[in-house]
Amino acid sequence: MSNKKALKIAVIGGGSSYTPEIVEGFIKRYDEMPVRELWLVDIEKGKHKLEIVGDLAKRMVQQAGLPIEVHLTLDRREAIAGADFITTQMRVGLLEARKRDEHIPITHGVIGQETTGPGGMFKALRTVPVILDICKDIEELAPDAWLFNFTNPAGIVTEAVQKYSKVKTVGLCNSPINFYKFLAKEYGVTEREVLPEFVGINHLHWVTAAYVNGEDKLPELIGKGREYTASNVTAFDWDADFLSSLGAIPTYYLRYFYMTDKMLEDMKASMEKNGTRADVVSRVESELFELYKDVNLKEKPKQLEQRGGAYYSEAAVNLMYSLYTDKRDIQTLNVRNGNIIDFLPEDASIEVNCVVTAQGPIPIPLQNVPAHVTGLLHAVKTYESLTIEAAISGDKGIALQALVHHPLVPSVSVAKTLLEEMLEANKEYLPNFFK
Repeated sequence: MSNKKALKIAVIGGGSSYTPEIVEGFIKRYDEMPVRELWLVDIEKGKHKLEIVGDLAKRMVQQAGLPIEVHLTLDRREAIAGADFITTQMRVGLLEARKRDEHIPITHGVIGQETTGPGGMFKALRTVPVILDICKDIEELAPDAWLFNFTNPAGIVTEAVQKYSKVKTVGLCNSPINFYKFLAKEYGVTEREVLPEFVGINHLHWVTAAYVNGEDKLPELIGKGREYTASNVTAFDWDADFLSSLGAIPTYYLRYFYMTDKMLEDMKASMEKNGTRADVVSRVESELFELYKDVNLKEKPKQLEQRGGAYYSEAAVNLMYSLYTDKRDIQTLNVRNGNIIDFLPEDASIEVNCVVTAQGPIPIPLQNVPAHVTGLLHAVKTYESLTIEAAISGDKGIALQALVHHPLVPSVSVAKTLLEEMLEANKEYLPNFFK
């Protein structure tokens, strides 16, 4: 691919509050990776947001003095046709559905979270059929395009695309890039000088090495009790004895598994006080969109970083750039397992370091998979694969098995109750289950 090829990029879910960040990324990299057309596409329900964000995107491009054409459309096919890169950052059912994903489990004494446990399962059930429908359009209209999936639960959605479509896809999460930034800051070096190793799947990974200029600082970080977290997960401290015997730093999402009682208590309390994370995000989003409306705003506002998805778009633009220039650098991505983690299925999606080439990311063999994490990893991956099967078939029996075998669901009876209640609450988004 010649470096001079100007690109067409489609952002599905273009009305998202994250969009200004990706636009900023394209502006910064324009000299090395010229974007000719940027298509922001959304659905009728998201039209109002699309227009606000789209106008801000146009002002940002104009301010930068670049010839990027920004198109806003509700016609997905028009946006996809002939695109080089397509990103998905959508939320089927909008924040209302997320609120139910979080609230319903908590009322039954189960973790209520957007991507983990029953909430994550229902987000996946709503999302997988829509993503696969988009993939049909990509196969037809942009067969050579790369699809970057940010839509959570990213690992499940990526695995579904890899299993059920021919589209070239990579799943992305901002958790690894945040760890790179944390590590670089901790040692006062640039991100180029650090290399952590990640073992696991999306939202369920462990950092098993943390190289800073070739020296593994992991034992030192564990000794200091240092860890990274995010604004969307309450930061309870890890037990020091547990961390040192684990010999790895768990992603912040693992608090739901390792400190279930504490996290659940915290969720119940905050639900009573000011709602769950979905309620908080609704408020942050409203404020962001008020800012975005200001015709004098011509850059990404600082407040966007509070949204919980900081550096998502930086990760996307880095990946795009490396594929485009055949950079062969190392990035942490959601890719097909093959035989990298030998106790998981070959067609499972895993989150590991990869060398990014023009042909796609090549996963790097792992140096160290701690024996004590294999059980949890296997259990959650089994739940994920069953969830994909349920999403495609609309089979309640498979959905029940997925829920029962999720480590955060305490019993068959709780699983059955949750399944019935959440299916009913999501009825309009799950036609498969109500044939």
